[in-house]
Amino acid sequence: MKPFLDKDFLLQTPTAQSLYHNHVRDLPIIDYHCHLDPRLIAEDYRFKNITDLWLSGDHYKWRLMRANGVDESFITGNASDWEKFLKFAETIPYSMRNPMYHWTHLELQRVFGIEKLLSPDTAAEIYEECNSMLQQDGFSARGLMQKFKVEVVCTTDDPCDSLIYHKQIKESDFNIQVLPTWRPDKSLAVENTSNFASYIQKLEKVADISIMNFQDYLQAITKRHDYFNSMGCKLSDHGIETFYSDDCTVEEATSIFKKVYIDKLDLTEKEISKFKSRMLYENTVLNFEKGWVQQFHFGAIRNNNTKMFDTIGPDTGYDSINDNSSLAASMSRFFDRLQRENKLAKSIVYNLNPRENYLVATMVANFQEGPQAGKMQFGSGWWFLDQKDGMEDQMNILSTQGLLSRFVGMLTDSRSFISYPRHEYFRRILCNLIGNDLEEGLLPSSELDFLGKMVENISYYNAKEYFKF
Repeated sequence: MKPFLDKDFLLQTPTAQSLYHNHVRDLPIIDYHCHLDPRLIAEDYRFKNITDLWLSGDHYKWRLMRANGVDESFITGNASDWEKFLKFAETIPYSMRNPMYHWTHLELQRVFGIEKLLSPDTAAEIYEECNSMLQQDGFSARGLMQKFKVEVVCTTDDPCDSLIYHKQIKESDFNIQVLPTWRPDKSLAVENTSNFASYIQKLEKVADISIMNFQDYLQAITKRHDYFNSMGCKLSDHGIETFYSDDCTVEEATSIFKKVYIDKLDLTEKEISKFKSRMLYENTVLNFEKGWVQQFHFGAIRNNNTKMFDTIGPDTGYDSINDNSSLAASMSRFFDRLQRENKLAKSIVYNLNPRENYLVATMVANFQEGPQAGKMQFGSGWWFLDQKDGMEDQMNILSTQGLLSRFVGMLTDSRSFISYPRHEYFRRILCNLIGNDLEEGLLPSSELDFLGKMVENISYYNAKEYFKF
């Protein structure tokens, strides 16, 4: 029986072990998509305790605690930090075979050097030990990033964000690049009339433009896009339900904008889809003109529990996988238009529904073109799929329908400063896939040097070249 979380964790063969330890274990990290708060980095925030670091805002953990019968007061409520931590510790033994069990103990080991299993019996000891270490130099927000040899972090930022903290970081002596990412989802969100009006008023202030019509709106968006570019932004990210690809002329968009913003009237479903299509298109053209990489995260159905949404708001662990019967057609129209107009930027597509993995892998392959190798990327396992089975499935399908060797690899997609072991988790899984193929004669042993370089590229170098960091 193999020990848990030893040096060869997830590495089932000697070749897999060699690939990991000799090629990728010590590589730096490029975390090109995350949700870290740049303010915490700018201020080099020191966490109050392990609950503040580990449980605040982590809806992955919250979902498991709810499934274990924990009352909401110990999750997002007013219970003390110790009580919340204890309830999480009580949940962890019941989470075996959930990826949280691996992540929890990887983070305890890699961040704090704690090899004990978290449980009610060890909770107090681990709580005190972690809290003591968090007071030391090297365990602040910046210190934790440096501990994991992070080179680049790309946060997720709304067009209305001032980027003041990115500016502070850039002007400091911090040796890690912290770059903004353009996330314009709210600029498409015309389905809620009052929210959209509030967003425009906010956009007016930061862009210093009076917005009275659709052309003014585009001018304000473009001005903010230019500002993000001046602040070092190299990526956009679009959280979409599907690939909006309805035909929508400028005249139609102008009329729809007037109806929702000037006349304060609700839009029809068709008008909403048309406006989202036009705005997504306009954003992607801006991305192309700047030479940015654009990311598309799609496939979630959000805020399913209305009672809890009304009580504690969005992004609290009540989202799930969606389905979409018209995905292939809309995705094809979306990319085909940009390709026909010679305005298709480098793109990464993250799918949330595993039944659509082959669909996405074959669709992005339709729009590959030189001179950029791997211009169109089938993105890594995302959200509910960023675990062992999901990662293996994504890489296996990419291997059969494209070039795994050109894959830009893993990211944290996390709000936590200690999620970097997810890169290690991914690298171990990658090396295990390749190592097992070599052991089984599915790949030639004569190409071991090439395959060693291949896992290095997927783990680090491909991303460095693709994003031009």
